[in-house]
Amino acid sequence: MSEIVLVNITGKDREGLTAGFTRILSIHNAVVLDISQAVIFDHLSLGLLVEIPESSQSSSILKDLLFESHKLGTEISFSAVDPEKYEALTGESEKERLTITMLGRRLTAFHVSKVSQALSSHHMNIDNIIRLSDRRPLKAPEADHMASIQFSASGGKPVSADLREDLMQVARNSGMDISFQVDDIYRTNRKLVVFDMDSTLIRTEVINELAALAGVHDEVAEITRLAMEGKMEFDEGFRKRVALLEGLEQEKIDALPERLPLSEGAERVTRTLKQLGYRIGILSGGFSFVGEYLKEKLNLDYVYANELEMKDGKATGQVKGEIVNGDRKASLLSELAEKEGLSLSQTIAVGDGANDLPMISIAGLGVAFNAKPVVREKADSAISSVGLDGLLYLLGIRDRELS
Repeated sequence: MSEIVLVNITGKDREGLTAGFTRILSIHNAVVLDISQAVIFDHLSLGLLVEIPESSQSSSILKDLLFESHKLGTEISFSAVDPEKYEALTGESEKERLTITMLGRRLTAFHVSKVSQALSSHHMNIDNIIRLSDRRPLKAPEADHMASIQFSASGGKPVSADLREDLMQVARNSGMDISFQVDDIYRTNRKLVVFDMDSTLIRTEVINELAALAGVHDEVAEITRLAMEGKMEFDEGFRKRVALLEGLEQEKIDALPERLPLSEGAERVTRTLKQLGYRIGILSGGFSFVGEYLKEKLNLDYVYANELEMKDGKATGQVKGEIVNGDRKASLLSELAEKEGLSLSQTIAVGDGANDLPMISIAGLGVAFNAKPVVREKADSAISSVGLDGLLYLLGIRDRELS
């Protein structure tokens, strides 16, 4: 009868180390049932779950492995595995698997501990932990750096809704961001990203900037705040704000877009996603003249926003056509997914305001970016401690892959 043995090897990494051990196993016709290897600061940890056939003598294989370990200067240990226990492990594919991504300017042992404790308290086992961000130079200013760690965890099905709340509570109390995703086929196969524009791709609300040019900033800003916090119906608030812009000259409007500051990381995330073959759009309750400017500047594919009505070179205080509100954004996301031949599970929606919740809720990955509390509470993923390019970490992309 064959034997199953777990082989653990640790020590200083060196060229040909894995090749040396697996060569010995191959000579004895051993079958590798599972394998995992990690290297941290030139220190290796290699695990091999092997089946030793009945025709081979385990003592001879283990002796050869011990000799190889001595020759390479590593530590090696062996553990016999009950075949029945192994058979039970083969059913683990039925367990719910999660990917939890931590984001921040600086992640400490405290942050890792809190996430680990939350997973453990809900009987989730941590299968793997990797660092997505580059190593941070010790003297580098925190403001110039992003840190990201990704956990892969598994547990009983279904995952409790309380786990999400506990992870969100950890994020609120620790000053970092946490993304919570089911690890399925769609997580690494998303190809359409839509961004809100105001306070997402750019750092300001365009209508507030227009209001400043028209001399009605305070009145418009207050209505904007109420609408974004979900305290005023969007269409009502939008029409009230636009009405206050009546008489604003075309020349002032045309000069505005190039003065609007992009959000941190906006150029990097859009450039990278385009290089990776993503289709990118703007779904905005703001104005199309800014959206079209950003579409060209950032090489985007789609823009849907509101068109400010002009007459005789001045704003009339009205908008043309249907208002792009929250429901319209969700509808447009569905239409774009269908146009691109994608399921909604393959889409990503990023926004900050209450009117972004409909599209965030139906996207495969919905992200609250620098969001109002009502949005952050309802989204499974949030980015507020780093720039918009933190989205790349939520997609599992490592800094070293981009360099």
